[in-house]
Amino acid sequence: MPLKAYGVLITRAVDTRREGAVDSPHYQIHLTDDAGTHYRASVNVLSQERPSELLYLVSEDFRHPVTARLEGLPSGWNTLPAGPGGPNLDFVRGNLFDPALMRPLPPDLAGPDNDLADLLDHHVRRAVADPDARLYVFGERWGPETAVQDKVFGFRPGNGVHDIHMNQGNSRRFRGDDGVWQDGGILIHYPAQQRWVAVFLAFQSQSWHTDDSTGHALEGTDGTRPESGTQPVRLVAALVNPRGPAPEPESVSLLNASPDPVDLTGWRIVDRLGQGSPVPPGPLAAGAFLTVPLGGGAQLGNHGGEITLLDAKGLKVHGVSYTAEQAGREGWSVAF
Repeated sequence: MPLKAYGVLITRAVDTRREGAVDSPHYQIHLTDDAGTHYRASVNVLSQERPSELLYLVSEDFRHPVTARLEGLPSGWNTLPAGPGGPNLDFVRGNLFDPALMRPLPPDLAGPDNDLADLLDHHVRRAVADPDARLYVFGERWGPETAVQDKVFGFRPGNGVHDIHMNQGNSRRFRGDDGVWQDGGILIHYPAQQRWVAVFLAFQSQSWHTDDSTGHALEGTDGTRPESGTQPVRLVAALVNPRGPAPEPESVSLLNASPDPVDLTGWRIVDRLGQGSPVPPGPLAAGAFLTVPLGGGAQLGNHGGEITLLDAKGLKVHGVSYTAEQAGREGWSVAF
């Protein structure tokens, strides 16, 4: 079953603690909300399964419609309902980043800037030093634990967030934590710079092809991350905001980047809410482009969204996202 208490904690970072490379180490963050409530974010930096090194990706200038969906949420803990449409994170369906760009990193090594704790230290301590910076920590809530002192920072009551990583496609040992639209992560907002920094973590043992209902790894699929640039057919552009009155003739453009033709029979274009439009059937020649009209299926909202390309088996081939700013120029295509 999915996480029992998924949501996002909106706070200031005030302190950090490294646990070193022992047993199941974590990078600990002391946080406070605007009401003065204390929390601890416990971030895994080592897996209990082999390969033990976590995968990470950092975006120093994160631009995705999820940041607009966070606007208006109050400081402190916010429970997020299951499913698409809100500010939930989903590494497979949310098109937050290219999984091929994730890299493994050891948890804690001697020397500077060479391990996951160093990387987290770099970004979180910058937020500690900036009184206007806010952390948006996605994961599972624990506490408040009445009359229990936090074991790391000593505040009362014990209170915090964990599972700040991908939470689907787990191996059988951790299959009970699987779910969709419940992945963890850290977003850091610097209002004065109008900039977001994103930190995403995943275990190497997790699958990247998961069931749309349960989040379990799909049987008979290669669930490993794609290698960079290996997707044969890619979403390269979308006409999100056409000229003229509604309903507007929205479309997306595909490119077969491979040296061989690809049969697109049964393929679909899907929006964030899972609504789909069929791709014209038949082969797409090597190096060829194809414009796919969406008709009344997938909807490309002008306030930002995600677009996913699925093959005939329903497996994700490629995915992209666009912001309201990118969609604001009427008649212009958004290039990916």
